[in-house]
Amino acid sequence: MNSKFKFAAFAAIAMAGFGSQAMAQEFTFTFGHVLMEDTPNGKAARAFEKEVEEKSNGRIEINVIPAGGLGGDVDIIEQLQNDLVQIAIPPTATLGNFEPKLQVLDLPFILPSEEMMVKVLDGEVGRSILDTLDQHGMHGVNFWGAGFRNITNNVREITSVEDLAGIKMRTMQAPVILTQYNEWGANPTAMAFAEVYGGLQAGVVDGQENPIANIVAMKFYEVQKYMTLSSHAYHGYAAVMSEGAWNSLPDDLRAVVVTAFDNARDLARELTNAYEAEELSKISSDIAVHRLTDAEKDAFIKGSFAVHQAFADVVTPELINSIYAVTGAGPK
Repeated sequence: MNSKFKFAAFAAIAMAGFGSQAMAQEFTFTFGHVLMEDTPNGKAARAFEKEVEEKSNGRIEINVIPAGGLGGDVDIIEQLQNDLVQIAIPPTATLGNFEPKLQVLDLPFILPSEEMMVKVLDGEVGRSILDTLDQHGMHGVNFWGAGFRNITNNVREITSVEDLAGIKMRTMQAPVILTQYNEWGANPTAMAFAEVYGGLQAGVVDGQENPIANIVAMKFYEVQKYMTLSSHAYHGYAAVMSEGAWNSLPDDLRAVVVTAFDNARDLARELTNAYEAEELSKISSDIAVHRLTDAEKDAFIKGSFAVHQAFADVVTPELINSIYAVTGAGPK
């Protein structure tokens, strides 16, 4: 092989190597969330990171920053809108402050069971709700979640709406949830998630609502006497990307990302169900647990339609009715 030919061959190999390196990392996305790493959704976020990097053959790099490392949910949403963060899983309740229609998912008992939750969120209605985020600099991909929210407090066992009278309840900064507890006769107070344990311990608030995964992760059971398994609202997270990040992806990589989002969503739900069953048995000696009977739950549901009606003009009657049409759980 003459020297000119060897040089040409070497140059071709070098250029091919350069090209493969360029293909190896075309996109770097930051994925911010406030959840602890060992929660079901924290684990799902890591699974998403791994799948995207592997299935894209390294063309997409995902940097997960968990546990509020980039601030609270509102901070992360605002960073997402400015493309400083490219992926997030904020609670639908918090997103409701940016897009009012998201508030429909926080209406008490609008999703009366896990089966109906899946039908609504993974179906056409869920897609229509996610599409409302487009006008806010975000692209909604799907819905994750940490299970259904339950009520804990230090005053009394909760078996009916009337039992909530006068109880100081910590909630998220979410209009629906604040209205819900006012309607139920409690005294709701919005408080940052990181401050809840101290607030309960000091008696600033008497109770709070969260899914079991969050109650266990934050050890709320240590500073609460009673838990009611009310399952009154699904603690959903909207898996979202910044508009710039989503629009930058070619079709083949969009498919990789969407599939990974769907797989992570399913993993989070699977892990949540297993986690709840296991952890509930562990903490039952630390907190008195009451599961609503069918009659008690029916009474709670009937006591919740006033909240649905109060937000009909905000989320639109059409959207509420489209959910009732799927679940069959509207007012009779």
